[in-house]
Amino acid sequence: MTKHRILLVDDNEAIRAVFKEGLETRGFEVVPASTVNEALRLISAEKFDALLSDLHMPNAGDGLTVVSAMRHAHPEAITIVQSGYPAMPEALSAILLQADEVLTKPLGLGEVAEMIQKRLANPKPRMAMNKQQVTEILDRETDTTIQHWMSLVDANDELATVVLLPLQRTGHLRLLLGDIVRRLRLPPTATALTSTAAREHGILRRMQGYSVAMMVEESRMLQVSVFRTLQLNLAIVDFSTVLLDVMAIADEIDSQLKQAVLGFMTPQSAMAANASRSLN
Repeated sequence: MTKHRILLVDDNEAIRAVFKEGLETRGFEVVPASTVNEALRLISAEKFDALLSDLHMPNAGDGLTVVSAMRHAHPEAITIVQSGYPAMPEALSAILLQADEVLTKPLGLGEVAEMIQKRLANPKPRMAMNKQQVTEILDRETDTTIQHWMSLVDANDELATVVLLPLQRTGHLRLLLGDIVRRLRLPPTATALTSTAAREHGILRRMQGYSVAMMVEESRMLQVSVFRTLQLNLAIVDFSTVLLDVMAIADEIDSQLKQAVLGFMTPQSAMAANASRSLN
């Protein structure tokens, strides 16, 4: 008889060991994961019948990422999240992602095992989820990404030393985000785009008094803001391509930074020729 496979996700080694041993003695096959990234890799590569995940690993709501990935990759799997202190917004998010149970620690091992067995024996029909490609989400949420990026910039003491109006600060940001979306629409084997916007962004930043280090920090914030936008849309993102998309996003943003630095280092004579166009 084939054993039901459970993905056990918790950053606490002792809890993983206890639950792994206890569930295996009750006839389950248990695959442990200590991080979100490890769990996502397993979900994309293997088949599971159930998920038992901590909600906080180590950050609040990390377990929601795992639940969403499991719901998309293995829609029939039982999904159970547990936490020592489930905050209401996170618990509601778990429910919206259609987690089967949201439990409060400490948990009895026998109780959890019985719950999984009952749900596997009597599966409930799932509602179809409206999946969206990463490109659709980033294109639709461009303003949200820019707003979050601006909030990070405004809170950064180093960048605040260069006083700019919001429009001057965002500069070519909308065009850079558009280049990211265009890159994602290319085949997975495609290389980074040659971004005119990135080069002109670098020229503009030099004229505005930025340093290279400030541009690197700005680029880091862009990556954080893009990934936050995806995090906010985990309930609908299509996980069949999301890992490749994340790698392409990181590569494209790194390429944009390189091209911006090259623009930043453009000789003064060439900068003057581009000045009027870059400031508009």
